[in-house]
Amino acid sequence: MSETAIERTIEAARALLGERLTTNASLREHHSHGQDTQTPVLPDAVAFVETTEETAALLALCHAERVPVVAWGAGTSLEGHVTPVRGGITIDLSRMTGILDVSQPDMDCRVQAGVTREQLNAHLRDLGLFFPVDPGTAACTIGGMCATRASGTNAVRYGTMRENAMGLTVALADGRVIRTGGRVRKSATGYDLTRLFVGSEGTLGIITEIQLRLHGIPEAMSSATCQFPTLRDAVETVIAIMQSGIPVARMELLDEVQMAACIAYSKLEGLKPTPGLFFEFHGTPAGVKEQAEQAEEIASGFDGSGFRWATDAAERNKLWQARHDALWAALALKPGHQGIATDVIVPISRLNEAILGAKEDIAASGLTAPIVGHVGDGNFHTVILVPPEPDGLARAWELDKKIVARALDLGGSCSGEHGVGIGKREFLEREHGAEALAVMYSLKQTLDPRGIMNPGKIFLN
Repeated sequence: MSETAIERTIEAARALLGERLTTNASLREHHSHGQDTQTPVLPDAVAFVETTEETAALLALCHAERVPVVAWGAGTSLEGHVTPVRGGITIDLSRMTGILDVSQPDMDCRVQAGVTREQLNAHLRDLGLFFPVDPGTAACTIGGMCATRASGTNAVRYGTMRENAMGLTVALADGRVIRTGGRVRKSATGYDLTRLFVGSEGTLGIITEIQLRLHGIPEAMSSATCQFPTLRDAVETVIAIMQSGIPVARMELLDEVQMAACIAYSKLEGLKPTPGLFFEFHGTPAGVKEQAEQAEEIASGFDGSGFRWATDAAERNKLWQARHDALWAALALKPGHQGIATDVIVPISRLNEAILGAKEDIAASGLTAPIVGHVGDGNFHTVILVPPEPDGLARAWELDKKIVARALDLGGSCSGEHGVGIGKREFLEREHGAEALAVMYSLKQTLDPRGIMNPGKIFLN
């Protein structure tokens, strides 16, 4: 990309968008990074788009001049997805907040990419519907969640963005616009382009609209906490509950370090700084009661105790807000430290090996790294607290690599929900194999022959 090319592109983009194309230093700095430890890089300009047509027109301009493009939703990603490592133009979709259509009978909706899950659920509440995918922050946008194939606390029952995105509108690198999928619950026609773009992290095109599957708000909900003398007991409980077929909606694990952090940060009363599980059950009053009793019986067999049930909405919300604030609670343990969130997932039967092995790695590293996770589907995180020392970041990344390596050895993945971005690129060949990675790259070259779409992400080259 030459300096002249970027100048011509910025001038043409300004003619298209007016003041919504900016080179303001503070806005460029805001769009230089996400919530991660990757080195920030300033984009040359930021474009605030409001329609699919504007997005496509901008991409056509950038394609013609070979100017890099990075899509931006809310900047909440944890793997460097939105860092414009090669400069260029960041396309901010946060103004695309239209809820275009909701069908209560069909339990689906169509939204623009900048709608947040919080905005969508507020809109749906009076219709008795909700969108269940819950990555843990209210700020994340539906477009960003699709791009990273996000999941979260409800995935064990309701699935991830892969299962809940029925169709997309995508602006391609050269300015073409396609619609994938549709509103029907299944189709046996053609290639599944929706699944290709879900999780593509803006490297193949920019998602501007999403057709979503919705769910009915459960008649009854009940949350509970249970604590254990050892982490092994807590994980064995998870495995036994999943193998028993109890349709638990959420099941979150906190080790003793994370539990202590959440108790202090979120002012949780009646809990001890020992390993614990947070549960939630959805269904009819009778069904929820039966599920909860079955889970309590299993947990008791592994020395689980202190069951506390919360059916009141305010009490449930406080509990889950504490879980969603786990990252901030962990960071509060060591003021002045940064945090690296690992994101491995393993088959449920190998969960104890993965988690207890991670605990051994943490102890050997000398670092503080609380463990928390959506263990109902085998996914867990360690929040590695990076000390403000010359070798602090290197030590933290070394620990991260050990945890990932063990997960891969156990048949798992380096990322259950955060995506690849910059931070996980080095693990892709080991996880998928060189030939499969080459096929992925050939798809990238076909859809983005000039390499302008979020370059430097997913692939090392």
